[in-house]
This record gives sequence, structure tokens and C-alpha cells, in this order.
Amino acid sequence: MTRYSHITWHVIAVLAFAGTAALAVTLTRVPSRPAHAALSSSLALSPCPTSVLDAWVGLGAMQSPSIPDNGHHLQGDITYTLEFTNVSARTCSLYGYPEVSAYAGSAVTGTQIGSAATYDPAVRPRPVTLAPGATAHSVLRVTGPGQFQPAACARVTASELRVLLPDQSLRVQPAFVPITLPACSKPGPKFLSVQAIQPRPGIPGLAWP
Repeated sequence: MTRYSHITWHVIAVLAFAGTAALAVTLTRVPSRPAHAALSSSLALSPCPTSVLDAWVGLGAMQSPSIPDNGHHLQGDITYTLEFTNVSARTCSLYGYPEVSAYAGSAVTGTQIGSAATYDPAVRPRPVTLAPGATAHSVLRVTGPGQFQPAACARVTASELRVLLPDQSLRVQPAFVPITLPACSKPGPKFLSVQAIQPRPGIPGLAWP
């Protein structure tokens, strides 16, 4: 059994989301209720483990001007969405920030590349209830290595993202998503940042309600 057996990762370009854009904006609104009641209800559920989630990475729009170099954008920021779908028959919950870092090599002999993603406070953490078949997302921003001093960054190409869900101990097997992105190999430069997990699918390039 490989380390990919518990969770399936699909890398999907932004055009693949075009046909699903209506999904994010037409879902039925849930009647509002006090924040403390929602938090209590969601946290009473079992946290979603990676074994019950199907996930993928969506490529979003460039957030600032970039200079391409062998297919990589060295200066511009790129926004991705990490999508999490509950493929089990039971409802579970997610709350907070996923732990994300660039990675290279195998689960046994591989190593983390540079610093782990910092927390982007643009979105306040809130409880997310995932019913069977429901999807939530987190926004991941990658800052082009060209925005850092070359000696401080030591640019390399990462082949994976290592993702640990909220409420998962370090003893739980993390998920690895194959992806190719430029990264800073030296600790220090904060080239990754991640937002708290949000309800509903994320549609790259669009505003989330």
C-alpha cells in the first residue's frame, strides 16, 4: 500500500473549474444561527481524517506580474485551492488551518523544502461540517522565489506538497499531492501561506461568499 492510498489527489487546471463555477454561487444558503452554536455543533463531530477525504489542487490566477523561467513564474504570486471532499458515509468536521509544506522525495527518505506555510489571517477560522459528498477548501498562495534574495532563497523545484489536516496529530500519515512549483530551499523565506479551511468548493479566480 502506497502513501497515496488513503487520499486521491487530482491536479486540475483552472479551466477545468469553469463548468463548476455555478456550484459555488448557487448552493442553498443555510439559515444563520449564533456562531457559538455552530462551533459547538461542528466540534462535537469527529474530525475528518485523510482516509475519508478525496482532495485535489486547483490552479488559480496570477496575483501579481510575473517573469516566466522554464515554465515557472519567478516573481508573481500564484493562488491554488486545496479541495477536500468527504467520500465516506458519515459526517465529519474540519476547523482551522491545514499544515502545508513543500516536499521532495519519498515519505520515508524525503525532506521538507524550506519553511512551512504561514497562516494567512485573511479568512477567520470557522467550523466546517462535511456531510457525505460535501466539499470544503483552503486557499494556498505561493510567492515567486524571484521576490527573495537569491542567496537567501536558493531556488529549487518542489515535486510535492505535504498536507496535514487540522486536528490531526503528527503521528497520523499526512497526505502528499504531486505538484511542480518553484520553492526556496533555505529556511526563512516565507514563500507559502495558507488560509483557514472554508465551506463549499473553491473556484479559482472568483470571490467566495
